[in-house]
Amino acid sequence: MTTAITLHDAADAPRQAQAQAQTPAPIGAPAARGPLPGVFRTGVLRARAELRVFFRNRTAVAMNMALPVALMLLFGSIFTMKAGDHTVPMHDVVVAGVLASGIMSAAFGVLATGIALEGGDGSLKRLRGTPFATGGYFLAKTVLVVVLALLQSAAVLALAVAVFDFPLPTTADRWATLAWVFLLGTAATALLGIAVGSLITDRRTITAAVQFPFVLLQFVSGVYYSFSGLPDTVQRIGALFPLKWMAQGMRAALLPDDMAALEPAHSWELGRVALVLGAWIVGGLLLCVAARTHRIRKDFR
Repeated sequence: MTTAITLHDAADAPRQAQAQAQTPAPIGAPAARGPLPGVFRTGVLRARAELRVFFRNRTAVAMNMALPVALMLLFGSIFTMKAGDHTVPMHDVVVAGVLASGIMSAAFGVLATGIALEGGDGSLKRLRGTPFATGGYFLAKTVLVVVLALLQSAAVLALAVAVFDFPLPTTADRWATLAWVFLLGTAATALLGIAVGSLITDRRTITAAVQFPFVLLQFVSGVYYSFSGLPDTVQRIGALFPLKWMAQGMRAALLPDDMAALEPAHSWELGRVALVLGAWIVGGLLLCVAARTHRIRKDFR
């Protein structure tokens, strides 16, 4: 008899469980807890939202997408001479520099500005009330800047080909150089953007703290003209920052090998490019840890 009751109860268990699941919990009873969403899931969901919000803001899209293209067309049209004693037109050098500048604009500028704004208006504090992992926030921001940097790079190269008859790389090793310079440059400047954005406490200083150093770096890093044509002191200052090495790496990927003679070392120095950008990645991580990403960690605590 006991066995029969047990078997009957076991057979009826699915129906009982379904009925219990459909019965509303008593008021005041604690909600059932399941595993919280992981970093990857929350990051992907947040990234989709970040991309939708960004591309719905037409002003932001225009400024971030159109500005590098406009600067390339402007400076490429102004400098119509040949680069040094070579047959390469100067606007090809500008294309390589603007490509690097656009990557830094997307990674450094967008991250620093976005983090500072979201920390200042309380968005991060409100986000803390949801089952959201801090790592998911950074993952979403990373996806945003990578997508934006890719779109900017594609737009610059497409218009350079259409307007300046710019020759794209024809070998796999040059495309590989373009790819790793893009990745290392994006990572280095993105970490710098996270650190700077985290340290901004007054929203009124965002423009000065983000745009001023970026604009200054463009003119000391050889973005719009040959780096070797700058005064020695300016060259030393520019060589301390990643944009100079990003631009040099882009020139190595996009320009003929004989153009390396115009570099200060008369070589592309790709090993040093990788080393400096790698050092900036490590330095950016240390800077974020040292600053404890001041704004974000405070709001997520």
